[in-house]
Amino acid sequence: EGAEDKADAGEADVAALALEKRDIVIGIAASGRTPYVVGALRHANGVGCHTVAIACNRGSVIGGEAELAIEPVTGPEVLTGSTRLKAGTAQKLVLNMISTGAMVAAGKVYQNLMVDVRQSNEKLRVRAQNIVMMATECTREQAAEALAACDNHVKGAITMLLLGCDATAAEDALEKAHGHVRAAVEAHAEA
Repeated sequence: EGAEDKADAGEADVAALALEKRDIVIGIAASGRTPYVVGALRHANGVGCHTVAIACNRGSVIGGEAELAIEPVTGPEVLTGSTRLKAGTAQKLVLNMISTGAMVAAGKVYQNLMVDVRQSNEKLRVRAQNIVMMATECTREQAAEALAACDNHVKGAITMLLLGCDATAAEDALEKAHGHVRAAVEAHAEA
């Protein structure tokens, strides 16, 4: 808690990350004026990173430091001083939207399915099969076979089944499409 009053601590923590211009730094403060967050955003701006501020007051200090200010005004808390209630919930919703958009842009989604499942246990192996089945309308056996052929790579299995090709061709199609299943399938349809 004591660190939040120190702009230089925010700057030092962000500096330790060795940011590059292609990075995005998101500063979060319910009040919108926390010095630690201000310092972090200032350092990120100095590096040339894109910056976003999420605060629950319009015209916030951190919003003034960032390229983009997202400021959902939630009004007074039900319990005064307990920003984890309305403000914290609003900020979590904004972060969920940002992370979901990032997942879509990064090609980790096909249709409405998360397709980069790492299968570290039985539950996740079943989930991967279910995702392949939903994306391709295949049977569980076909999904399991395609996953096995693609070294348990869900995107590869989906692409293989949708294109009717082998695992190597599916991985090649995905590589050309920068990991986006939809783009791989559309490119194949156009060819």
